[in-house]
Amino acid sequence: MSEPAPKLPQEPGEDPVRPHVFDGIQEYDKRLPNWWLLTFYGAIVFAVIYWLADQHFPSGTSASRLGEELARIDAAKLSSSSAQLDDNALWKMSRNPVIVKTGEDIFMTTCASCHGKNMEGGIGVKLSDDQWIHGGRPMDLIGVVNTGVLAKGMPTWGPVLGAKKISAVVSYVLSKHPAPAGVE
Repeated sequence: MSEPAPKLPQEPGEDPVRPHVFDGIQEYDKRLPNWWLLTFYGAIVFAVIYWLADQHFPSGTSASRLGEELARIDAAKLSSSSAQLDDNALWKMSRNPVIVKTGEDIFMTTCASCHGKNMEGGIGVKLSDDQWIHGGRPMDLIGVVNTGVLAKGMPTWGPVLGAKKISAVVSYVLSKHPAPAGVE
C-alpha cells in the first residue's frame, strides 16, 4: 500500500498541487479549461444528433445512394451471364440506367467515330431509326457487333470488347428505341 505523499510547502498565489505522488511526479489540481470542455461536450451532442439524423430520419441522399447501389447490383446480375442473354434480357438491360451509362461511355469511345455521337450515322449506318440492315432484334445486334460486317467496314468487336461490354453497348443503342410491349 502506498503511503501518502509528503505535502510540499506552497507559496501564496501558486496553483494547488494534488496530494498524491506517482513516480515522483506531482500534478496540479486544476479544472479543465472551458474551451476544452465546450469542445468535448459539443462533440458528444453532435455525435448524438448525427446518429439520430442518419439512423432514424434517412435523408434523400442515403436513399438515393441505396437506389443507385441496387441498380448497380441489378446491372451486374443482368450482364454477368451471357448464357442467359436473350432479347428480353437485353431490353430489360436497356432500361437500367447503370448499364445504359456504361454502354454510352463505351459507345462514345469506340462507336461514335463511325455512327455519330447521336447515332445519326456517317461512315457507319444510322442507329437512331427503326430500319435495321442485319435484323432489328437485340440478339441480331449482339451478333453484328460481335462478328462485324467486314464487307460494309464494320470491324469485329467481340475479341476487343468482350461479351459484357458488347451487351452494354447494345443496351445503350436499344435505350434510344421504344421497348416492345411486356418489357419493363
